[in-house]
Amino acid sequence: MKNRIDDIEILRAFAVLLVIIEHMHMNLFSWGAPWLKVFYQHFSGWSGVDLFFVISGYVIAKNLVPRLQASGSGRVYRLNTFVFWVRRFWRLIPSAWFWLCFILGATVFFNSSGVWGNLSSNLHMVFAALLQFANVHVGLIFGTEFAGAAFVYWSLSLEEQFYLVLPLLVLLSGRKLRYVLFFIVVSQIFLERSTPLLALLRTEALFLGVLIALWSQSPSYRRWEPRFLGNAGVAFVVFGLLLGLLSFADTENAFIVRYRYSLIAFVSALLVFAASYDRDYFSRPGWLKAVLLWVGTRSYALYLAHLPSYFMTREIWFRLEPAGTRFDASYTAAFLGTAVLILVTCSELNYRLIETPFRKYGVRIARRMIDRAPD
Repeated sequence: MKNRIDDIEILRAFAVLLVIIEHMHMNLFSWGAPWLKVFYQHFSGWSGVDLFFVISGYVIAKNLVPRLQASGSGRVYRLNTFVFWVRRFWRLIPSAWFWLCFILGATVFFNSSGVWGNLSSNLHMVFAALLQFANVHVGLIFGTEFAGAAFVYWSLSLEEQFYLVLPLLVLLSGRKLRYVLFFIVVSQIFLERSTPLLALLRTEALFLGVLIALWSQSPSYRRWEPRFLGNAGVAFVVFGLLLGLLSFADTENAFIVRYRYSLIAFVSALLVFAASYDRDYFSRPGWLKAVLLWVGTRSYALYLAHLPSYFMTREIWFRLEPAGTRFDASYTAAFLGTAVLILVTCSELNYRLIETPFRKYGVRIARRMIDRAPD
């Protein structure tokens, strides 16, 4: 029996690709080539993080919330909550901590070019990531201090904060959970994101993912299935338009600027909603599907490793070329090829040697917790 939804994995792939391409600007290609400027005027991959949030909210809540709501006692509720936290810890934290250690090591021992920044700034960022308040830290230092390769941990911290609170929210809301979540989402739609901190504290995408998961348990969910996506041509056009809107909505040329985060969250929710039916609307057989499924299943490793891969690329070429070399657009292909090779290799190794073994270890611990629990 298949344990994954291929369309969800396809969405993970596009989410991480959006972020990877977005962060190439200045982190990999430090030069201001005219064509790069034009490209990033019309493309922004920040929205990939919001797509990740909706996916995460849906995938986690689909199994967790019904299990919590079906708990017959406070003891069972606490057990289910702790089991969830244990599995999540071993699924995510070992890889996250490995790359934090790697970043600190590279800052000290592989930083002749200075691309990794100074040790003090990296220590601040790593400390915030370890304690799961990287989003707050980045929001406070944005534009004033170098966040470095651990910058991406802001989204991981926001998710962990969310999943610490979610079981309590389910407990307090009871059967009115969907109405509480709906109210929270609506209250965030017109929230002014006037500071970097507010921009990095957005949770409407996570709540929308949870709402889709809750709706999937309702009879009306089947009546709203977008069966028209069964036509490959229609699905391609719809998928392309929604992804195009995601990649454009956060650019300086976006026609909706004031409430773009909410727009991005709702477009992401539409994609996850369609994918949630597990009808392969977005995943057609062929080599492209195989590639995207690889990217989707390795998306967490790719997310953690892409900025370190960019910085490693710049440091390597700094050491290879003569002193005083001015890197410009003529190095684009070389930098891109080097970064992709490093990123793919590191992500595959991370997936096989860290992520998968520790995930399985967490599953075994969770099972022992359940087996040892008193009846």
